[in-house]
Amino acid sequence: MTDTAKSFTVAVFCGSKPGKNPAYMKAAQDLARVFHEQDWNLVYGGGTTGIMGEVSKNLVSLSGPHSVHGVIPSPLSEKEQENLTVSDAKSRDYGVHTVVPDMHTRKRMMAQEANAFIALPGGYGTAEELFEIITWNQLGIHSLPIILLNIDGFWDGIVGWIQKAVEEQFIVGDCGTIYQVANTVDEVPKLIKEYKPAENRFNLTWGRE
Repeated sequence: MTDTAKSFTVAVFCGSKPGKNPAYMKAAQDLARVFHEQDWNLVYGGGTTGIMGEVSKNLVSLSGPHSVHGVIPSPLSEKEQENLTVSDAKSRDYGVHTVVPDMHTRKRMMAQEANAFIALPGGYGTAEELFEIITWNQLGIHSLPIILLNIDGFWDGIVGWIQKAVEEQFIVGDCGTIYQVANTVDEVPKLIKEYKPAENRFNLTWGRE
């Protein structure tokens, strides 16, 4: 994870499927526009389908291929190639990709490159990535912004669960504010720029690999 860098890079966690609500794909397109306007780079899971593909290809079309870094494990990379159509194979441009051996390497590389994190709608993998990065913030491994992009209330259930965990004192102090909620894409830049780490995060010292 890099707290300072010459270029600002945001990691996006999101689904490899489009979901049934068209608002999710529209949010992916709008987020790419915001990245372009803010001169932000994207690091993401490397998929070319669903919300993943929509964010990456739209940002590439606006800011060029070097604005997008996809990090994908080799088994998923092989599956991606199987799913590509002939048309996709000729015209797709989803940025620069790095193929890694496993999921742990993918997540570590994305985290090391990121200056902030955004979660769009997705499934198990998206939720797992989100909660790991929230936990790392609480543990003091990083102090970077984490934004839930809550399109049409997608994350309401998760937000409610976290609020309940705060009420039941499983999450203590102001650690319920480790993440911030954006209900629209245009709220994201302000939330990232004004983010303040929770004061009750664990004050631990972690070595760097």
